[in-house]
Amino acid sequence: MNEANSVMQSRAVLMVNQSHTLRNWLYGFYIIEYEQNGNDYAEYGSRLLYRLADELKKKGIKGISYTNLTLFRKFYLYYPQMGVTIKTIAENNVGEKLLMRNLQTLSEDFENSNSLPSKMLLSKFSFSHFVQLLKIDEPIKRLFYEIEAIKGNWTQLQLQRQMGTLLYERTGLSRNKEALLAQVEKGNAPTTMADIIRDPYVFEFLGLKAEAVLPEMALEKALLDHLQTFLLELGTGFCFEARQKSFMIDNRRYKVDLLFYHRILKCHVMIDLKTEEFSHEDAGQMNFYLNYHIENEMLETDNPPVGIILCSLKNQTVVRYATGALDNQIFVSKYMLQLPDEATLLNFINQEKERLMM
Repeated sequence: MNEANSVMQSRAVLMVNQSHTLRNWLYGFYIIEYEQNGNDYAEYGSRLLYRLADELKKKGIKGISYTNLTLFRKFYLYYPQMGVTIKTIAENNVGEKLLMRNLQTLSEDFENSNSLPSKMLLSKFSFSHFVQLLKIDEPIKRLFYEIEAIKGNWTQLQLQRQMGTLLYERTGLSRNKEALLAQVEKGNAPTTMADIIRDPYVFEFLGLKAEAVLPEMALEKALLDHLQTFLLELGTGFCFEARQKSFMIDNRRYKVDLLFYHRILKCHVMIDLKTEEFSHEDAGQMNFYLNYHIENEMLETDNPPVGIILCSLKNQTVVRYATGALDNQIFVSKYMLQLPDEATLLNFINQEKERLMM
């Protein structure tokens, strides 16, 4: 009985959220299709929205400010596919014939849109999610965050954090840009570990200063104390298995810092934390761990394991020589304790892009 009540309550909350979101879209629809009537918004837009906000306030409708109307207008422009759901509702409501006639002329645009369908978006996002997404003007970039948020079941705050740490830009550094955009447009899940690895990873959620020097065990503990956020930073599909995973060879014990399983790629992922600059010995150590796992731990249904070395500094040339001839997949990524200022980050991104083009 309690389970049934919980399900009914969840459905009720979802329906309220969807109604709220669609109401806001209709405000935007009304502003553009009725009030603007094809005129240039820039010419009189602010005056129009201030007037509408004042009229709604006088009618006793609360929470509809100039700022909100600006958002609703943008929501209508950025998410035309919501009209498909509105159209379906209008078709089943005899009193909405006028709305139906106006939506009919736009239905082709809704249905031919390359964006995610409205039904999917409404089932996963509250309007608070859309408020974050409306900050992004580039359609492909916005689509990237929509897909990642749905795959990761992100809350509005998690979406805000990932946008704040420039996940799209950082993810793009690790992949061929065209391949990334093609994957995003199709909404496909990643097919290789190279599609998933990021560089850099940003651990600002630890609350540490950029210049902080931590022993590796302390960094490991801090990450696991914030495991949910750490998993969010790693990306969709990572499942935590163990810390300090040990194994014996010739009466000597060896330990892998962190062990994960990737449920999409069906493989184990070993993470080695290095609080100093990457060295070629680190790659050899990781290769040793992977070879042991392949021979002793890997199941028939598993794909070969992958190693990630997280370090505070790295030289790209050293990384290339250290990992280039290895049979196993080993990735070396830099981690940051704080997100740098925008100018520094953009400079870093440009440098990384140049290295990728070499």
